[in-house]
Amino acid sequence: MSCIEVNGHTRLAGFFASPAKHSLSPILHTTSFEELGINAVYLAFDIKPDQLTTAINSIRTLDMMGVNLSMPHKVNALPLMDELSKEATLIGAINTIVHKGGKLIGHNTDGFGFMESLRVNQIPIKNQTMTILGAGGAATAILVQAALDGFSDIHIFSRLGNRFDEMKEKILELSNIVDCKITLTDLFDSQTLKKAINRSHILVNSTSVGMINDDSLIDDSLLRQDLVVYDVIYNPRKTKLLKKADQKGCQTINGLDMLLYQGAKAFNLWTNQDMPIEKVKHIIEKA
Repeated sequence: MSCIEVNGHTRLAGFFASPAKHSLSPILHTTSFEELGINAVYLAFDIKPDQLTTAINSIRTLDMMGVNLSMPHKVNALPLMDELSKEATLIGAINTIVHKGGKLIGHNTDGFGFMESLRVNQIPIKNQTMTILGAGGAATAILVQAALDGFSDIHIFSRLGNRFDEMKEKILELSNIVDCKITLTDLFDSQTLKKAINRSHILVNSTSVGMINDDSLIDDSLLRQDLVVYDVIYNPRKTKLLKKADQKGCQTINGLDMLLYQGAKAFNLWTNQDMPIEKVKHIIEKA
């Protein structure tokens, strides 16, 4: 790996979020730039909500390649884009901005990251059934991409509230586009949850439960050996849910793969080159 010599031609990419300093994206992208000899660097910027418009305008002003977005900007950045990808339009949020010919194009690579991690782990996709816990941004991205890519049935369980209502609207919109049966149920409807997991090939936790508390939304009795259990959390690497699933002999995946492959898609959108996956995967696993 050669170290990039920063000069007058060095391009900038970045991460806009608040908080932002915890992000693994600077390691992911700057290492990839160096490995492929691309004269660019990637920096994290803590952008408050009232700074978002100015920050996004700076992408043009500074001739940046583009940026990644995280909370709380994924939805609020939508009206600031010149164009949106199909996935971004359906999901109703963006996590990647590409600066091309003076235009800002909004993409959402989260769903791609999830689906690519399934493919890499050799998990079947076509005509499969999935249960998703949660109805936030991650759940929406996963739902949209999974439905587009050929899942036959997707069961979503969420606490009642605004996100539940927003997901209900999203499902109505999707139902006109995809040939996938989608259900939405109260998370505390334990009987329906049990039936859905029994019928599912994959169980996904898209909530933050397990990240800041050693807890799980799923009882051990609902897990079985032929169920793939996926937790979008990557810190800790093994949540309580994944530990339980390991004990049951399930195939388990944490959120590190989703992070890696959504980043790889953004990298390709900016550079038209493939991220050196094996190199950066080794680095972020240690980070």
